[in-house]
Amino acid sequence: MNIISSFLNNLNYPTIFFLMLLESTVVPVPSEFVVAPAAYHAAGGALNVFLVILYATLGADVGASINYFVARYVGRPVVYRFANSRLGHLCLLNQQKVESSEQYFDKHGVVATLTGRFIPVIRHLISIPAGLARMDYMKFLLYTTIGAGGWHSILALMGWYMHAVVPEDQLTDKISEYAEYIKIAIIGILLLVVGYFVLKSLLKRKK
Repeated sequence: MNIISSFLNNLNYPTIFFLMLLESTVVPVPSEFVVAPAAYHAAGGALNVFLVILYATLGADVGASINYFVARYVGRPVVYRFANSRLGHLCLLNQQKVESSEQYFDKHGVVATLTGRFIPVIRHLISIPAGLARMDYMKFLLYTTIGAGGWHSILALMGWYMHAVVPEDQLTDKISEYAEYIKIAIIGILLLVVGYFVLKSLLKRKK
């Protein structure tokens, strides 16, 4: 974790890529504390905000692909054994979290790999049920890229905005505060979208 802290204190394009790769596997690296600060510094001229989003999304794609292929080829028993192991617990992973991601995938289908990127806990694990279900990889990669790119764009916009209103010594606290509001808003929007499609499907069945 000291290594991760060192990376967080020295954000550049390779470290952004690496940290988002880790976040999309099973290592607990909150993306809001990577992308938002990077965009904050981009607003000050240290980085390019579009490259921040690009490298973050590429990292997420690679990390999610690792999860996908591991789950696809080792199978459910090994995935759950790891989730219940000491190493899995060190990564803040457990059987309940994996089961929640599987239930979300089963409920929402392949599009869950897109919408799941916006939901805490589900975000970095949704690639596991996609691999277990042997979802078409190119479709998985497309949805992951759109979902991760959308989420990183929101975080980058937040970080860019904060540069004008938040002193750097208050950045971490404000990111935590703003990120909670963003998560609540996104979950609310996703629930409305899911509710719309469920209602539409029920009305179609009645007809």
